Amino acid sequence: MNDPISTLPTFHEARAAVANGAEPKEAARRLVGSLTPIEMLWLLDGDAPCWAGLDFLGKNGYHQAPFHAARVPRVGLPGFSFSDGPRGVVIGDRTCFPVTMARGATWDPDLEERIGEAIGIELRAAGATLYGGVCVNLLRHPAWGRAQETYGEDPHHVGEMGAALTRGVQRHAMACVKHYACNSMENARFRVDVTIDEVALHEIYLPHFKRIVDEGVASVMTAYNSVNGEWCGENAPLLAEILRGEWGFDGFVITDWIFGLHDAAKSLAAGLDVEMPYRMVRAERLAGALDEGGATWDDVRAVATRLIATLLRFADVVDAPAVVDSVVHRQLARLVAARSVVLLRNEEIDGVPLLPLSIDTRPTIGVFGELAATVNVGDGGSSDVWALDCVTVIDGLRTAAPDLGIEYDPGDDIVRAVQQAAAVDVAVVVVGCTYEDEGEFIGDAGGELMSLFPGADDPALVAQFQEEIAGLPPLTVPGHIAARPSSLGFATGGDRISLRLADGHVALIRAVAGANPRTIVVLQGGSAILSSEWDQAVPSIVQAWYGGEEAGSGLADVLFGVVNPSGRLPFSVPADEAHLPFFDREADHAVYDRWHGWWHLERAGHAPAFPFGFGLSYTTFELGDVAATVSGDTVKIDGSLANTGIRDGADVIQVYAGLPDPEVPRRLVGFTRVEAAAGTTQFFSVRIDRSALAQRDTDTHSWSVPVGSHVLEVGRHAGDAQAKRITVGW
Repeated sequence: MNDPISTLPTFHEARAAVANGAEPKEAARRLVGSLTPIEMLWLLDGDAPCWAGLDFLGKNGYHQAPFHAARVPRVGLPGFSFSDGPRGVVIGDRTCFPVTMARGATWDPDLEERIGEAIGIELRAAGATLYGGVCVNLLRHPAWGRAQETYGEDPHHVGEMGAALTRGVQRHAMACVKHYACNSMENARFRVDVTIDEVALHEIYLPHFKRIVDEGVASVMTAYNSVNGEWCGENAPLLAEILRGEWGFDGFVITDWIFGLHDAAKSLAAGLDVEMPYRMVRAERLAGALDEGGATWDDVRAVATRLIATLLRFADVVDAPAVVDSVVHRQLARLVAARSVVLLRNEEIDGVPLLPLSIDTRPTIGVFGELAATVNVGDGGSSDVWALDCVTVIDGLRTAAPDLGIEYDPGDDIVRAVQQAAAVDVAVVVVGCTYEDEGEFIGDAGGELMSLFPGADDPALVAQFQEEIAGLPPLTVPGHIAARPSSLGFATGGDRISLRLADGHVALIRAVAGANPRTIVVLQGGSAILSSEWDQAVPSIVQAWYGGEEAGSGLADVLFGVVNPSGRLPFSVPADEAHLPFFDREADHAVYDRWHGWWHLERAGHAPAFPFGFGLSYTTFELGDVAATVSGDTVKIDGSLANTGIRDGADVIQVYAGLPDPEVPRRLVGFTRVEAAAGTTQFFSVRIDRSALAQRDTDTHSWSVPVGSHVLEVGRHAGDAQAKRITVGW
């Protein structure tokens, strides 16, 4: 098997061969030829022993060190070292950026790329080389517990933002996109089977994954759930036929943690490369399957070749300085926190919009609600980034306006809150969700999954693992984490039970607004919050998300007008929860079709409370004439946007396409953020590839652009009555 003429004995020599012009795949194949069978099998799962690894995990191990896999010291193979995200790096004390959904609200891929680069730098400082934070599962329903970890409900928007994060990270490390595929519910994630037809799968639930694969992402992580009867970690149609066959993905595929595959041989044949993070199902069962003919050594060599070829392609990425939670990164976190804020309502009081607040007029301000004084950065699961110095809402407001003497009331006594609200010029009520209401589900896995655990760990491997973790630097646990109830070191999380605010929050809003007509409601959370039962009672509402370690500072920048709000909703907010697709968080089976989010509301004739892409500003904009130019396979939209107000600001121009068949959902096909100084007109261009208008052909299992008229709507949100319409045809 090992021909000394054709093999490369070390990873270093394989790197040298690539530097001299060899293709990474060929150099990898030659290095694989020098590996022993045991070494090849070692590449197929994580390096850590299962039971010792779980014990370390329960002692905050997820935040102490990266997870290693595929290291073969004899040949100098470094393997990869994984750290999670996506709101930063979870190892140690790092910069906590706003959650992904908040960043989706910026509609700003350039800004997201900057975040990706900052994360890549901090990732390398943590000793990791693979970032698991490119989460792009669609928000099929806002109750999904991990909604905050993705960018929104639309595949085009999600794909562009995820591609930007990937570009930034991969300047310094490898990126991993997850969870492939159709993972949009949490409590039942370990058991639910999603039934989906070819059209819905390819047109709605996969385009954003393909966009990021086309961007050159190094790795893909499979989902826990099954799709059309096959677990994602061993799903040949998803992995072999679509990901590798149709899309040509040449990176490596890893499982989600612990329960990511059920059948070692099937996963290998389907194209799953590495079981993470422990030596578990494959380590216990694959050798036997190879001996009995249930798995093949050709597939093992194919995995080893793919993995090593990817490591060779990324071996010379620019290393990063050891920068962690620097001033520059904190400033970036503050900028993103401010840009992500969506102004949903801003009515006039005495002829003037309530926001922005003017420090110069020295208003007295009362801030209400327990969340105003709480570090509320989001989910307590695998995405939990530990930042030691987090700015709460009350701290941010007081720092921004130290001379105003801003008062705080937790809102736990309604009578006292009413008295306080009546005594101030402006009331700010902070309400919403926390990690207790939504997040990654860490609960009972059930007996069937427990059967996947292996027998006792290899004592020699345990000793090696214990030696590694004994040398780790000490970890400082942030104060807002220390007292949190947890399982295996994580908050229990799960899907939301309701999209309404808690009754106590609604009561506080109504009481404060009844006492003070100048009431601003600040919503914290990772997804849509229903407001129809109370929103007419207040003049101003802002969606402020889980805003990261600089949440309070970023929000203060917006409320005091230092930053003009330019955030736009990355999802639709319904007027009634009944207007959304059916959602059962304990379902064993679910059917996904083409209709969710703004398409579902539009099709059913339900006007949203706030539409997809919507957001207000402190200035006013007017969209000028637009024109389309078709050149080959590209449509170029040119237009102008006038800032007709007295403040500098930014707007997001969105292009929606209606296809010739009226039964086909309209789709977002392009967008751009346009900054315009007060009183100026800015010109913009949006390029749309013809492929964005293609439909899935179930007869040929391929794509085709339908012949006929395509109506392009250029506007400022989905369903914008003021949108400009252009018809193009092929």
